[in-house]
Amino acid sequence: MTGRARARLLSPVLAAPLLCAMAPGDMSIAAFLARAGSLERLGPLALATPQGHQLKNEVIAAGRRYKARIDAERRAGRKTTSCPPESGSLTPEQWLAHLRSYPERLRGRISIYAAFDALMKKRYPCPA
Repeated sequence: MTGRARARLLSPVLAAPLLCAMAPGDMSIAAFLARAGSLERLGPLALATPQGHQLKNEVIAAGRRYKARIDAERRAGRKTTSCPPESGSLTPEQWLAHLRSYPERLRGRISIYAAFDALMKKRYPCPA
């Protein structure tokens, strides 16, 4: 095996612990949109694929992390960054439109969690 072949084989193996170490919601917008783009051709069946489940779980995890933070801020008596209702809904189309609203040059630096937080600030601003 040549050095190049070995390097190509080892790269994914060495990267796996880094990918597994990411907290839910830490995927970048760019990575999320790239994966979502490859699934869009499947239409509603996309959610039935393992990759579709992974993307859905990424958004759910970001939402749970967000809610935990908001709840902790409320319990501590601090002002929250947004004032969402106890329950709500977000369609995949609304979510993808929000992600696509970010300039391409920034998408690799912004996490799904940060994007979720920004969407909640926009949709549910606190009364002044």
